[in-house]
Amino acid sequence: MIELDGIPELVDPVMVAAFEGWNDAGDAASTAVAHLDSEWKGEVFAALDAEDYYDFQVNRPTVWLDGGVRKITWPTTRLSVVRVGGDKPRDLVLVRGIEPSMRWRSFCNELLGFAHELGVELVVILGALLGDTPHTRPVPVSGVTSDPDLARTMDLEETKYEGPTGIVGILQEACTHAGVPAVSLWAAVPHYVSQPPNPKATLALLNRLEDLIDLRIPLGELPEDARAWQVGVDQLAAEDSEVAEYVQTLEEARDTAELPEASGEAIAREFERYLRRRDGSGPAAPGSHATESGDPAGYLRDGPGGRARPVRPQRPEPTEGPADGTASGGDSGTGSGSGSDDVGGSAGEASGGADAKKPPGSAEPPESSED
Repeated sequence: MIELDGIPELVDPVMVAAFEGWNDAGDAASTAVAHLDSEWKGEVFAALDAEDYYDFQVNRPTVWLDGGVRKITWPTTRLSVVRVGGDKPRDLVLVRGIEPSMRWRSFCNELLGFAHELGVELVVILGALLGDTPHTRPVPVSGVTSDPDLARTMDLEETKYEGPTGIVGILQEACTHAGVPAVSLWAAVPHYVSQPPNPKATLALLNRLEDLIDLRIPLGELPEDARAWQVGVDQLAAEDSEVAEYVQTLEEARDTAELPEASGEAIAREFERYLRRRDGSGPAAPGSHATESGDPAGYLRDGPGGRARPVRPQRPEPTEGPADGTASGGDSGTGSGSGSDDVGGSAGEASGGADAKKPPGSAEPPESSED
């Protein structure tokens, strides 16, 4: 039995989880959970035993000085609670850690034990993958579930993926078998600018999470960071004709695929988000009304952002999957949504992992892709 002394009774709690590693291209997912924890001042109440789940030769502990005393931080997964007030109070249980090296079933069972004791009503797992998507367009975010009923009620895709998976896919299936509603949100990160951070992808995940759980999320400086990131990548791409040509090819494929829906569901979703923010709990902090796609021109005109030069991409060979900015491989099913920050595209784990050392532009495209 898991004892949670000192944790008050939560209001409509939702568990939001993200894990560094294979499922976290550009650190977009783990940064999203870190942002929630920072903005809402999360209080850590539990940490899983690192000895049980991590290979310390893969995920090294770190040594640091605290007032002259040497201390060790062990790689692990921590849980915190944030109390969200307002007109519609809803508490969040944040799970942030590293993809475990071993005993994944026990790892998931331990997290589900916490979810049960806290009365969690929904588990949302965030992930990010490398995909053939242009940095100049809204980040595709796909919402998927293994529960057919949940797919219908929450307008999600039911995953049909078969193939290698990461802890995001395992945890989602564990939740489903335990009768806990679970959803995975996947952001597609351009494979030719895979270096972290990617604030634009983080912002897209938070916008989609906001829509999913009907909770206004303070965005802080993320909109400005996202604009600066895009301006920086624009400038670097403009210096290399091959990169610029490749980006244009991705843009044309993406625009062609999404043209029929550009004026329908996407605009409606963005307008609903605008109304929710306008009619929410008072005015937000400066910049918090901006969304990942709220001011497309702004991404092209803001001040410069310093980023590492993107790896020169090679044109990928054709695959069986669609070429409209969808992800290469994964276990999130088909992402057929449209709109600003959650449009189209498959989503799931990137082939070879988000933390692969080989430059994304130099790898051969994976053999399979999502349905």
